Amino acid sequence: QAQLVESGGGLVQPGGSLRLSCATSGFTFNAYTMSWYRQAPGKERELVAVITSVGDSTNYADSVKGRFTISRDNAKNTVDLQMNSLKPEDTAVYYCHAEHWRLLRYDYWGQGTQVTVSS
Repeated sequence: QAQLVESGGGLVQPGGSLRLSCATSGFTFNAYTMSWYRQAPGKERELVAVITSVGDSTNYADSVKGRFTISRDNAKNTVDLQMNSLKPEDTAVYYCHAEHWRLLRYDYWGQGTQVTVSS
């Protein structure tokens, strides 16, 4: 029932920017904490950014702090990740994740979108 669809990935040069979007449906979006994860080849999946259900607080991995910004629009049921000053080590598949703010067993994943940072 729940669907999360990421878009906006692609190939960018080091120092460039990308904006990822996650369009959702099939669940009560404003009751869910939203996150972006990423997974590089041969690496474990890493939590990149989190935003609370009402959008009043955010948290970031140290590796992206100051460069990435997570945001949400509860009227459109979307969450975005603005990525600036991209580095080759940011190369990964980026996944959108939803988790109910109280009932943690209710969580959903998107299919992922590829981000490649290379010259």
